[in-house]
Amino acid sequence: MPATDTTTSLRPLGQAAKHASRVLGPMRTPQKNDALLAIADELDDRADDVLAANAQDVEDGRANDLSDALLDRLLLTEQRVARLAQDVRRVAELPDPVGQDLDRRDLDNGMTLIRRRIPIGVLGVIYEARPNVTIDIAALSLKTGNAVILRGGSETLRSNLALVDVIQSALERTDVPRDAVQYIDNPDRALVTELLRMDEYVDMIIPRGGAGLHRLCREQSTIPVITGGIGICHIYVDEDAKLGQAVDIIENAKVQRPSVCNALDTLLVHRAVAPTLLPRVARRLAEHDVELRADEDAFALLKDGPAHVVPAGPDDFDQEWLALVLGIKVVDGLDAAIQHIQTHSTEHSDAILTTNQTHAAQFVDAINSAAVYVNASTRFTDGGEFGLGAEVAVSTQKLHARGPMGLEELTTYKWIGLGDGHVRS
Repeated sequence: MPATDTTTSLRPLGQAAKHASRVLGPMRTPQKNDALLAIADELDDRADDVLAANAQDVEDGRANDLSDALLDRLLLTEQRVARLAQDVRRVAELPDPVGQDLDRRDLDNGMTLIRRRIPIGVLGVIYEARPNVTIDIAALSLKTGNAVILRGGSETLRSNLALVDVIQSALERTDVPRDAVQYIDNPDRALVTELLRMDEYVDMIIPRGGAGLHRLCREQSTIPVITGGIGICHIYVDEDAKLGQAVDIIENAKVQRPSVCNALDTLLVHRAVAPTLLPRVARRLAEHDVELRADEDAFALLKDGPAHVVPAGPDDFDQEWLALVLGIKVVDGLDAAIQHIQTHSTEHSDAILTTNQTHAAQFVDAINSAAVYVNASTRFTDGGEFGLGAEVAVSTQKLHARGPMGLEELTTYKWIGLGDGHVRS
């Protein structure tokens, strides 16, 4: 396991990360790719070690009564570890944004100005219950020349330590500083506050967790924070939707993986199609044991089964369920659907199902979420699905980065002025 002493202070981690970032920053793409491929190979070779550590975490999670959603996020399988290795190889194949010239112009005075992508520097990433995030973030950070300090949840400690050991072993074999990826192995929450105030060493904080974690980071951090990953996601079924297609999309968005942030939380249905559509949706979702939380109009249509349905409570349309639960509301039309989403959405992923192109355009213009879909599942909001290789987070804020954060979102830029004895008059 990585020997990281965080018993007293994170300052040594910050110093090491800053030094590693200065080595990584100018590193050429082939060497970074070699390190990524070494990580993927090490994952394949040591999958049994990772799975054994994860099995202990899962066992403890069950003993501590973690929810099914958290257990699903925590669980690694042979297939999931193999997919992680595949994702790392995919990141190695992607173009390296570092060093790209975004703009080049010749000024009237003869000087040439270039705007060039560079790494951000050192990232601090705080996350909960998802050991796959350890690999995704490490891969994207390394590809973009950033060092990273990771702090996962206590429920994933063994899994994350095993994964970081895999990463650091691979880095040492490819002459990349092992301190490019470090892990806070002490569960003391005071260290999170310390990390949030290490602006001398850390350049960006990325929290991946619940609303409480995001609030803590915004309130306590002296470092810029990219927030996101909390999704109250909606699908609105318009009166002009293809109803058979709608049932398939709703099923996929809700049950394909209910414990993730882009899974469907609230279904809005136009009043004209609700009597036909909702019983079909209920029959399909009943096959997956989905509980329906229905408003008064929807409840009247669904109360006789076959799905388990209960009246929606006052807060049910403000919930990110992360489970086999779905809020359902009947609305009078597009304007009512838009108003509901604007009131309750976290601006993560929202969709309209319709054949009416005017309605689709109105929805896209009015809903200012990070990802807006027409006739598609919300489950596509993902770095891999967007062709980004992986993602550090899904940002729901409006500055710097929005949506799945891939390689380009982990860079900033600098201006380079090329002169020939130029002085300013």
